[in-house]
Amino acid sequence: MLGAVGALACPLCAKLNSRKALAAGDKPHWSYEGASGPDSWGKLDRSYAACGRGAQQSPIDLSGAVRAEVDAGSIRWKPIKLGSIVNNGHTIQVNTPDGGHLELDGFRYDLVQFHFHHMSEHTVDGKQFPMEVHFVHKAAAGDGLAVVGVFLAAGSENAVLAPIWATMPEEDGESSRDGSVDVKGLLPKSSAAFRYAGSLTTPPCSEVVAWTVLKEAVGASAGQIAEFAKLFPGNFRPVQPLNRRFILYSG
Repeated sequence: MLGAVGALACPLCAKLNSRKALAAGDKPHWSYEGASGPDSWGKLDRSYAACGRGAQQSPIDLSGAVRAEVDAGSIRWKPIKLGSIVNNGHTIQVNTPDGGHLELDGFRYDLVQFHFHHMSEHTVDGKQFPMEVHFVHKAAAGDGLAVVGVFLAAGSENAVLAPIWATMPEEDGESSRDGSVDVKGLLPKSSAAFRYAGSLTTPPCSEVVAWTVLKEAVGASAGQIAEFAKLFPGNFRPVQPLNRRFILYSG
């Protein structure tokens, strides 16, 4: 994704090399630690102001949810070709042109990419999981986003992750491989889910996201989790205040 749409739909894929971006006069470098870490994001650039001042920021602790009959979304993803696996310095991201779509609350959102966090960004009643994958969807009409979050926990080796892990660049860059994967294999059997209104979890932290976070975790081997952790020891934003929002739960 390129331009303004890319900045929103692919919040973690904008730049492959932050130093080159700075030299080109682009946005300031942000990170997950130190002076450019999450506590400072809102001060790094005016366009990042929502990171520090927003009232509907993500991630959050998923506790105190209100049980309701809400639409958890109808996922209509397609098997994707592994043609663009990117290490952008913040995560491993798999771009998904023609990856299918999500139908949510009567609207269509097209799957544009998915990426990974270690450890999980959302927590459930204070519990943090080893990893979390975010499936980012762009509204077919308008600028809204719908993100489906899935927790990963230690278990058996995950067959969907295996070819991605075998191909992912260890340094900033892009790679590809022959073949495809059915990303539905990264979904739990249960459709129980939390729903809430939130934001991107990276700068510019725009509050344009309809979040669906599935309650049940999916398994990945301890080795797979450790392999990702070597590349990204801690690429998660701490949980943010709920403020006056409601968390809805169905399942």
